[in-house]
Amino acid sequence: MNVAQDISVFSLVSGATLPVQAVMLLLLVASLVSWWYIFIKVAVLNRAVDEAAAFENAFWNGGDLNKLYESVTTGRRSAQGMAAIFEAGFKEYAKLKRQGGMEVSDVMEGARRAMRAAYNREMDDLDSHLPFLASVGSVSPYIGLFGTVWGIMNSFRGLANVAQATLAQVAPGISEALIATAMGLFAAIPAVIAYNRFTANVDRLAVRYESFIEEFSNILQRKG
Repeated sequence: MNVAQDISVFSLVSGATLPVQAVMLLLLVASLVSWWYIFIKVAVLNRAVDEAAAFENAFWNGGDLNKLYESVTTGRRSAQGMAAIFEAGFKEYAKLKRQGGMEVSDVMEGARRAMRAAYNREMDDLDSHLPFLASVGSVSPYIGLFGTVWGIMNSFRGLANVAQATLAQVAPGISEALIATAMGLFAAIPAVIAYNRFTANVDRLAVRYESFIEEFSNILQRKG
């Protein structure tokens, strides 16, 4: 019998007990979903940063706000990020100004509320999938540890009816148990790194959005 073949990763996984296999399958699914979300968030955040930079360039070039609003609203797709905040604020500002008979402070308060609502919607989109990554990063090691403890317990229970225990009898059970721990770490480490990186990027975008709201509010107030 080939010992190396008996303790290969595939043979250990296929020969593991049902609870340990369930733990491994759960961790594998969590890892695959995490990587899928990671790729999605990389694309979403990169696009958000590029769109914010492009809109800031267009906004601070000193052009007509009405023309900028028309270019935002007549685009091929709906405005996102900073452009969506601008669209909501300028639209509400123009609507309240057309009504007439309102104080400048009331007009500005309405525009600010509209921009804040758009800001919250954009932040909800940017924060999507981050709670899942945080959960995978914090829970996966414990799930893997559960599989390890179960596998070791099962391995030692199997020695109860053996007169003389040897390393060859204990090694496969312990090895399959440790695979569960390794899979837990494999799922958790990328999720934690990605979560921390994405959270920092989202926070930086939030600061840019909030700064734009304040600066645009000042511009509208002077215009009013």
